[in-house]
Amino acid sequence: MLEAASYPFMQTAALAIVLAGVACGIVGALVVVNRMTFLAGGVAHAAYGGVGLAFFLGWPVMATATGFAVAAAVLAAIVTLRARQRMDVAVGLLWSGGMAFGVLLIDLTPGYNVDLTSYLFGSLLAVGHDVLGAMAVLVGLLVGLVTLFYRPLLMLSADREFARARGLPVDLLHVLLVAAVALAVMAAVPAIGLVLVIALLTIPAYMAELTARSLGAMMVTGALWAVGFGLAGLALAYAFDLTSGAAIVAVAVTALAAAESVRLTAGRRRTAKAPPTRAGKKSSAAPGSGTSADKLSQ
Repeated sequence: MLEAASYPFMQTAALAIVLAGVACGIVGALVVVNRMTFLAGGVAHAAYGGVGLAFFLGWPVMATATGFAVAAAVLAAIVTLRARQRMDVAVGLLWSGGMAFGVLLIDLTPGYNVDLTSYLFGSLLAVGHDVLGAMAVLVGLLVGLVTLFYRPLLMLSADREFARARGLPVDLLHVLLVAAVALAVMAAVPAIGLVLVIALLTIPAYMAELTARSLGAMMVTGALWAVGFGLAGLALAYAFDLTSGAAIVAVAVTALAAAESVRLTAGRRRTAKAPPTRAGKKSSAAPGSGTSADKLSQ
């Protein structure tokens, strides 16, 4: 494996993992804290419509799919703002409609003979310098947006009504947040694909939430977890000739299961060793058991 690290295509794949990990770590923290996992999944699958549109019109895939994903995300954000009680229906339509639109356009593309597996499940070893450059642009844009709007996004994530009372444009920030999800999805597509990207958006962020004490720390820790999962998945994919996206998700799911097992075991041990409390007196919460809002307020 050390010898493989000297190959140019492996170095390019590793850089792609770093870029995808940074994008998913930053945006994934906002997705988890704001409980937007289902909406993020809908945006990810809707992006397939952009892939189909690119092949049908003969346009650049990354640019076209990114524009389509952002447009779908903005539409989804507006719909969920106007009818939050029906958000599940709106996201379901976005999820299935985007995929169906992409499939139909590909079917209608004259002389279509392209394998789209890499867009669905990722293909790190096939990432070229042009795709890597597009990923870098998307990640740079994401980092800039989150840095510029960090405080408003922090207040939005902690308490939307409080943010509204402070005069913040909550609706506009919500649209910006969902658009950022679309950018993160497209930045991670070459590494993990549209179908599996939701795992890299949520699992590293959730694991970071267990130890992080602020939103910023959660973003950094989540990015580190995502990069670690990606590099481990890349090693597995190369060693056993596996699909890179599936290998990365398998590593992430295994790590999450192990972390949850350790956390639950430690919690049982603390409960067993804790002295009995007096009637009417509440025991203190276990470390790491605070909610996302609690951590944001610290």
